[in-house]
Amino acid sequence: MTLPASPTAPRFWRDAGLPYIEARTIVDGRKVTYTRHAHEHFSIGAITTGRSYYHYGADTFQISAGTVVLMNPGDVHACNPIANEAWSYQMLYLDTPWLTDLQHQLGFSTDLGYRPFSTPYTQDKVLYDGLLALYRILVDEQAEHLQKQSALVSYFTEVQQRLNPSDTPMREVNHKLERAAQYIREHCTQALKLEDICLAAELSPSYLIRAFKQYYGLTPHAFLVNQRIQFARAQLRQGELIADVALAAGFADQAHFQRTFKQHFAATPGQYRDRLTPSANNPHWPPATRPSSG
Repeated sequence: MTLPASPTAPRFWRDAGLPYIEARTIVDGRKVTYTRHAHEHFSIGAITTGRSYYHYGADTFQISAGTVVLMNPGDVHACNPIANEAWSYQMLYLDTPWLTDLQHQLGFSTDLGYRPFSTPYTQDKVLYDGLLALYRILVDEQAEHLQKQSALVSYFTEVQQRLNPSDTPMREVNHKLERAAQYIREHCTQALKLEDICLAAELSPSYLIRAFKQYYGLTPHAFLVNQRIQFARAQLRQGELIADVALAAGFADQAHFQRTFKQHFAATPGQYRDRLTPSANNPHWPPATRPSSG
């Protein structure tokens, strides 16, 4: 839900399917001031324009666009405008148990609890660009639940590995990844959740997200979309209506299906179907021009 009453009003995003995370945007922070405070959750944000003061503990920094700020649970902090300079930011608030569980999956001992980050901010471009990309996925009403889950795990794994690494090496890829892929193939037309795939493959979310792409060259969500397109392709070859195919393949709507299909085939579903089947518009369709199944 957003609250765009004015440029200075905060805009919040929440999703009942992802209860452990919340997003907040400030477009014009010149009138936004905070007293020093702390949260029970982990916070991370990106300064998108301008500059501001960042009070962190006893220290004060001047931060600018391109900076990622981090606040551990309990860290006293505040971000406030410099004079009347314009600045804006995007924030994510993540429940500590969720992040702690991810840390454990990445190799931390399960009896250590949450492991705090030692840096209050970074100008790591990979983390900055990644945070903006994650925010776009989260607030995208067309993005699927699995896509949002995967993006969250992937991004916070990146944060952990770049800023708070573990010495534990990544485990060797194994047959469980093939079970994950098979589960996606068999249920590709359904609205899958990350935990469904992990349960079927007996893998943790962090390991699945990292190792699956390494093994298959696609994220689990990209693999799912590809399987849906292959399913749709088979339906189109039988001359099914595009709207029916979009629904049967698991796409949110026909427009989303059209865009995705074209990205995979450089042709619209209609162009592909009409090229494959005789029709009033194509009465002399020759079998010799029919594409192969590959």
